[in-house]
Formats: sequence, structure tokens, C-alpha cells
Amino acid sequence: MTLDHTKIKTLGDLNAAGFQSRSIKDELRENLLEKISSGEEVFEGVWGYENSVIPELERAILSRHNINLLGLRGQAKTRLARLMVQLLDEWMPIVSGSEVHDDPLNPISRYAKELIAEKGDDTPIDWIHRNERFYEKLATPDVTVADLIGDVDPIKAANLKLSYADDRVIHFGMIPRANRCIFVINELPDLQARIQVALFNILQEGDIQIRGFKVRLLLDLQFVFTANPEDYTNRGSIVTPLKDRIGSQILTHYPENVDVAKKITKQEARLDQRQSDKIYVPDVAMDLLEQISFEARKSEYVDAKSGVSARMSITAFENLLSTAERRSLLSGDKNTTIRLSDFMGVIPSITGKIELVYEGEQEGAGFVAETLIEDAVKSLFSTYFPKIDKLQRKDAETEYDNLIAWFFDGEGFVLLDDDSDSEYKAKLDTIGPLDKLLQKYQPSLHKEDSYFMKEILLWGLVAYKKLSKHRFVQGFQFKDLYGGYVRGL
Repeated sequence: MTLDHTKIKTLGDLNAAGFQSRSIKDELRENLLEKISSGEEVFEGVWGYENSVIPELERAILSRHNINLLGLRGQAKTRLARLMVQLLDEWMPIVSGSEVHDDPLNPISRYAKELIAEKGDDTPIDWIHRNERFYEKLATPDVTVADLIGDVDPIKAANLKLSYADDRVIHFGMIPRANRCIFVINELPDLQARIQVALFNILQEGDIQIRGFKVRLLLDLQFVFTANPEDYTNRGSIVTPLKDRIGSQILTHYPENVDVAKKITKQEARLDQRQSDKIYVPDVAMDLLEQISFEARKSEYVDAKSGVSARMSITAFENLLSTAERRSLLSGDKNTTIRLSDFMGVIPSITGKIELVYEGEQEGAGFVAETLIEDAVKSLFSTYFPKIDKLQRKDAETEYDNLIAWFFDGEGFVLLDDDSDSEYKAKLDTIGPLDKLLQKYQPSLHKEDSYFMKEILLWGLVAYKKLSKHRFVQGFQFKDLYGGYVRGL
């Protein structure tokens, strides 16, 4: 029922309007049913979960379950929990002044019961918006029962001149204050076992007990927990009786393909409008950026159990544009296009987001980051150009012979990081075989994308050991593998 909250100020007004109480789980369920029936999207902006996580989450809400979202870091677990707020009624009435969001028709606190007994239909009513009905707590080892449930407040006892035997001296913790709200505990395994035990009654019976008081608040909460499976062995675990009381455990996952990953990155990246307006990003550059994360998730140097967060691609994209922006300012170009050499600027985003195994630590984070970029180029190369087999006769002809011969006959080719756009394009245009390969295998390629694709060709041949690449302070040098040695002879 939709009520005009601006006109309802007292309990009498609420009764006259025909308001009916319902639990938060019923509220979420009924509003979800309406949205599904009308074809309205519930979890907007979450990509890649349409046929996996979201249906499971909706089934859990329809079942009125408390929920545990289990998955590696950067899998939108907290975002899903926050989007559940959109399934709440826009406005909710509470007894004015209540610390625990007392339902005017079903009060649970001593304060609200006494106020209603004293004022009856004149009891004042406040309204809170659904955005205020989301509570979140990061589980850390220092969290106490007092933080979550409550404790005796000596200052309140002194100010009100009450003995410690009076339940009015209780200071409520976060969970009672989140009554009739969504309460999220992130990284649940990090919560000490004895603190997890304090949640048993709340999940099963819906009530709390504080110290030795005979206070039984029948709380109405929608719990959402998030957990990383690696935490089960690294730092802590979810105690078995608590797991048993969580209705649905839903497994999240990373994007399954590059197209989904690109949608997430473009949506989440925080860009300056000038970057969007002045920097052209070829589609193949976005594919390469996302492919880096896919390579990291299967790399022998990266700890797969820790995961590679989607935030890596997001921050790498921001760094990529900033690299191109800085370069264009130094060279005086008003507009520019992303280059493959700009990807050296995303290395800090990679090194800060991956956990290395022993072999990776030995090689160094910088080396691993560069290797991931080169592996991503190698993976993309075969989707645009003929594959280069590892085992082939030395005298076998390939599509790349003319390009390799161009380098064999020359002294090498240098691309500087601070080349202006005109210099950069002019240098790549001097390599005739590049244009012929693009015309043959990528004839419909946009002209602005063609220069990045030329670099993909060069880097790809390096990855397949047909050319050599040397990184120096100012840029990259590409050479034939053996030409210099033969000419020396």
C-alpha cells in the first residue's frame, strides 16, 4: 500500500490510513514479486550474473532467507547487497525517537511501548527513507559483542540516576539499531568465533540478550553476509552452527568473457570528461586491457586462490587514459589515441592488485606485470591474424615472411613514448608489410584503430619469437632476431 507519508504524523493517522505491518523479509519478497511480474530489472548495473547469481539471489529473497555471498574479492558481493535496498518500500514509519526503528503497530522496545501507552493515537510518527535502511559492518578481529549487540552504558545510568539492574541503562549495538533494515556483515570469517556465536539467536529466533537482563527484543532483520573462500583457511572460518542458520549460500564468480568485463570496466571507471572527449580508445585496446585480468587468473606467477579483482581492470583503465593524457600534454597534441606503449602506465595498477606465489615473488612484481601484458597480446594475436605454430619447418613459408624480412634488411624500428601522434603514425606507416597484412586480415578495421592493430602485430611476432623487442627508458625498439648478427658476420 502506498501512503502519503507527508500527511501521516501520528499513530492515529497511520491507523486511519489503513497501514499494515509486515516483516522486512515479507516486504522484500512482495516487492520482488511485483518487479518480476512487471519485467522490471532489479539488480541494475551488475553484469555477467544474469543466468547465475541473480536468479539464485532472487530465489533466496523469495524464500525469506538470510544470505551468504561467497566469492573471491572484486566479485560485486557488496554491490548486490546494496542493490537489495531498491526492493524495500520507499518510506517506513517508526515511533518518533525510537533507537531501534520501532514499528508503531508492533513496538518492541520499552521506550516505544511506554510512549504508546501514554499518548495512544497521538503518538508521534517519523518516516525513514529506504536508503537509510542499509547497515554495513566490516568484520575484523577487534569487533566485540558490545559493538554488534549492546552493553551497559554507565554514563546513561548516571545521567538517568538508574541502577545497573534497570534495562534502560542498556546501550544498543549496531544490530538492534538496524531493526527492520538490511544488515550486511562483510568478510564474515574474520569475525571471531565467539562473536559469531552471539549471532545464533538473532538468526534463528530473531531476539537478542544483553548481559543478564531479561530483555528479549524480537528483531526483524534481513542479514546478508559476504565471505571469501580463501578466508576459511587463511584467517578464520564460519562456525558450523552459524552456517547452518544461513538460509542460502550463493557462489559469485568473475566475468566469463571479455565483453562482459568491458561493460563492467566502462561503467565503474571514474574518468574526467576531458579524458573521454580527447582520448580515443580502440576496441582492441579495451579487449587487451581485459585480457590482462584473464591471463592473471591463470598465470603460474599469481595466487589463484586469492583471485584477481575486477577492480584491477577498472584502475588499469583509469591509468591507461591518464598515461595517454599526460603524453598528449607533453607532445602538444590536443587529441590522441591509445597506444600499446601506453600500457606500460598500467603496471602500477597490476602490481597492486595481484598476490604472487613464490615463483612470482622471485621474478618480481614488475616483471610479472609486463609478462601478463605480453601474454594478453599473444592471446589476442591469433583472434585477428593467422596463428603461428610452435613447431614448423624452418623453411616453411608464412604470412609474416615479408614483415620479418623488412626488419632483417633494416637497422631496427624505434617507437618513443613521447612521440607526437603525427610522428607515431608516420613511423608505423613506413612499415609497408604491416598495411598489407591489415588489408588482408582486417579489411573493415576503423582507421583510428589500425595503428594500435599494427602494434599488436609487432608485439605478437615478438611473443611468438619472430622478432625481438627491447624496452629502454624512452620507448621500444623492435629488431629481427638474427639480422644484426648475420650482418656482423
